[in-house]
Amino acid sequence: MGSSSRWRGREVWILIAYAVAFYSLVIHRSLRLSTDYHSQLYGLRSASPWLSKFTHRSNDLSDAQWRNFRANLPILTIVFAIFGLAANAFRACFRFKARGMSFLWLFISFIYLTYLHGACIVFILAIALLNYLLVKISARKKYFLLVLWSFNIFFLICNRVYEGYSFSIIGQQWAYLDNFRGTFRWHICFNFVVLRMISFGYDYHWADQDSRFDQEKHVQRCHICKSGKTCYQLLQERSVPDDKYSLSIYICYLVYAPLYLAGPIISFNAFASQLDVPQNNYSVRDVTWYGLRWVFSLLLIELMTHLFQYNAFAISGLWKQLSPMDVFIIGYGVLNFMWLKFFLIWRYFRFWSLICGIEAPENMPRCINNSHNLEGFWKNWHASYNKWLVRYMYIPLGGSQKKLLNVWVIFTFVAIWHDLEWKLLSWAWLTCLFFIPEMILKSTASALQVESALGQFVFRELSAVAGAVTITCLMVANLVGYVIGPSGINWLVSQFLQKEGLPVLGGMFVTFYVGTKLMFHIDDAKQRKYRSGL
Repeated sequence: MGSSSRWRGREVWILIAYAVAFYSLVIHRSLRLSTDYHSQLYGLRSASPWLSKFTHRSNDLSDAQWRNFRANLPILTIVFAIFGLAANAFRACFRFKARGMSFLWLFISFIYLTYLHGACIVFILAIALLNYLLVKISARKKYFLLVLWSFNIFFLICNRVYEGYSFSIIGQQWAYLDNFRGTFRWHICFNFVVLRMISFGYDYHWADQDSRFDQEKHVQRCHICKSGKTCYQLLQERSVPDDKYSLSIYICYLVYAPLYLAGPIISFNAFASQLDVPQNNYSVRDVTWYGLRWVFSLLLIELMTHLFQYNAFAISGLWKQLSPMDVFIIGYGVLNFMWLKFFLIWRYFRFWSLICGIEAPENMPRCINNSHNLEGFWKNWHASYNKWLVRYMYIPLGGSQKKLLNVWVIFTFVAIWHDLEWKLLSWAWLTCLFFIPEMILKSTASALQVESALGQFVFRELSAVAGAVTITCLMVANLVGYVIGPSGINWLVSQFLQKEGLPVLGGMFVTFYVGTKLMFHIDDAKQRKYRSGL
């Protein structure tokens, strides 16, 4: 046991040394690429004044989502600060519970939505009211779930096909309202509203059924609930009283300002419970520290977009002119940029929701570079959406008993939910294909009982190899979905199977193998810390 422990200690240092060498190469090559191709890149803007003295580079704002969020950050911060101050003041002064807070947030949120969508708020309310009537009338019927899904998927697709509709479809006398459509396309935001409408329908449908959730057993196992607080899972699984399924709380849930634009996604039960009694898991000190960490992450992405123009390479299509090594570096950089972008956007809105008393799930609880299997990756990338999918799709479809079939249905829905594009469907189906061998390996591994030291060593090494394969598959799927598209698959394969590309492919595999081994050591350290009770 002692020799094994000493070897693992040495192994950690060897792995760290490799990681330092790898990232040194990536940083050096990324800087060189950004310099050499600077004049050919799209989407570059003038550098931020406070960084221009240090970097002397343009800022990569080629990603429209990040560019718009960054530009609107000052006004969003002022608006949410006013909203948060008003909500907390009214709750404290008038001791509002769920009903009172729902009317307050309806007033606040409608001001917000009127600015965002103008007259198009009519479409949102019309569809939301139809969904409410459908749920209230048919929730106790056997065919309810089919009707609920059909209704919401129908509008999810129609909203995109007709690009939010024109008021002229109601009548030509209303066509002038198309001049007052606000500053943000309502049908893009409505994708999140669809998830909330389905959540409301399911939670209301399940309200009078016997729950399989064992609350007592959960409280015994959950360290949050043991401490006298209430964790998100308990809030989600515990049904709320019938009076909480009112129209005012329902509409408030759909358009709650801090989470309206981008989430994180929260179930109706969890929202209604915290509208009544605000979250107590995060103290003022915790929320302040959460905000400071967000500011640090913002500085990090600013530095990243000034030094490395990864996304601009993807947008400009210059990856076709690069060597296989450089394609790998750009692809890896794009994925890290995307992770950090979404991390900042989701944590920003979650921060303001916490201030207002509503705790939503953390969307990026784990770094992208600390995921070595597909299941773990998707649990920690847009984690609140994963929780939603598990609760409202995966378990109702049969759960783990029909896992091989479920992933195809779920990922197809995820692709359609994001947008009606072939490259997203290609990404979804590629991910499903890559899921199959992982599921087979996991079921085989769980059936094996390895007890000898040699057996454990071999098993760990094989797991690391499997992790390297999985990370490679993840990179390919995400490159197809977000960088090169389905048409670029043949080009990508041909590049990496050439004489110049094979060593790069081998180097990628070794790098991912080393990364997986490092992740194992991180997990081991966490387990030791948990066992020691620290």
